Amino acid sequence: MRQRKNTPHPKRNFKSDESGGLTIQGLFLFGAMAILSAVALDVAKLMSAQSQLQATADAAGHAALYYRETHDAVDAKAKAIEIATAGMATSHYGEVLSVDDIQFGNWDYATETFTASETSRDAVKVTTARLAERSNSVGSYLFRLVGKDQFDVATMAVFTTFRPMCFREGFVADGVVDIQSNNAYSNGFCVHSNEYVSINTNNTFEPGTIVSMPDMDTIDLPRSGYETNDGLQSALRSGVYRLRILNRIDVLIDGLESGDPEYIPDYIFNTSPITLTDTRFDETDFTQGRIHVKYCYSGSDKITITATTPVREVVLVTNCEIKFDAGTIMEDAVIATRHTGAASMNSPSGMQAGRDDSCLQGGGAQLITKGSINFASDLKMYGGQLLALGDIEFSANADGIEGASMVAGGTLSGTSNMMMAFCGSGMEDNFEADYFRLAW
Repeated sequence: MRQRKNTPHPKRNFKSDESGGLTIQGLFLFGAMAILSAVALDVAKLMSAQSQLQATADAAGHAALYYRETHDAVDAKAKAIEIATAGMATSHYGEVLSVDDIQFGNWDYATETFTASETSRDAVKVTTARLAERSNSVGSYLFRLVGKDQFDVATMAVFTTFRPMCFREGFVADGVVDIQSNNAYSNGFCVHSNEYVSINTNNTFEPGTIVSMPDMDTIDLPRSGYETNDGLQSALRSGVYRLRILNRIDVLIDGLESGDPEYIPDYIFNTSPITLTDTRFDETDFTQGRIHVKYCYSGSDKITITATTPVREVVLVTNCEIKFDAGTIMEDAVIATRHTGAASMNSPSGMQAGRDDSCLQGGGAQLITKGSINFASDLKMYGGQLLALGDIEFSANADGIEGASMVAGGTLSGTSNMMMAFCGSGMEDNFEADYFRLAW
């Protein structure tokens, strides 16, 4: 007789059967993962929108402040909106930046506060936003299930202007800066090249001086360079500067000739120019408080300035080559030429730019050329500035530089036995260009 199998009753088996349990657990896990993924998508979307708005605010802020340098506030705001729209098209993102979202003013680094002032060129605050009231808010995924269909997102950027100390007092060149031996550089003085700096031996760099170039390893030194140049290693920095003041040299010279108050020093009280006709001038040929112009009609034409007493409180604009006779002194004076020659400004010896007044305010002199400068020997600078689109080559008196700014579009070459004293004052009439940085 066949034995009957002991088979569980179907109803009893159902109560104790655990097969498929993992499937149910998997459904719960899947649901949880789906919720987390949806949250992650919403968060990622919000972060992406915020990053995009921040990048747009940064770009618009920089454009507004850059454009404000030479335009009024209305045009600068229009430029900022143009830049913002280029990055975030209105047809897709709506209006992310309006005129009311752009404010010019001043930024206090100590308190990190912005004070609005429409006449200011010092700082700008830009706010970009995607808001429900603008009908361009950021839509959600999961949060729609709980009634949150959209999010408001806003970002802010504050840009400010600054002026690097290298351009205030120092040697700056787009090409090589070549300085020789036995020179001393005091605290605050700067030497910068957009190529490399070449230094010989026995120079002294006080703490606080800067020697910079794009790559510090490209510095040109003799074999014992660091041992024989005290303080040099501590002074080294890496960096690149756009020479913005040289990019504006045509505007600057035109402004001087036309009497534009943005460029004319305050000692000029009459902006109607006096036309000079001779080719040799001393201090009696210049009228204090006036602008003077001299036109040459050949590239080989030259004028000579010779003065037994200082030439004071004058502006001279010309297109001639200018020779400064030995011992010529310029105080409270601006001399500018459109001449582009290799020696568009030159002197055999003893040229003095600025008053020897121990860094007191006023008394400085600014020499500007679209060509090159060559001062053969014994250059003296006291609150003086040399701007040249070409090269600057000079030999200075050992104790004859106290407050000096030289900016060359080519190379800058100085000789030995110079004492470069840093003033920090007395350079008020120097021509400078603003640079821009993100403050917030």
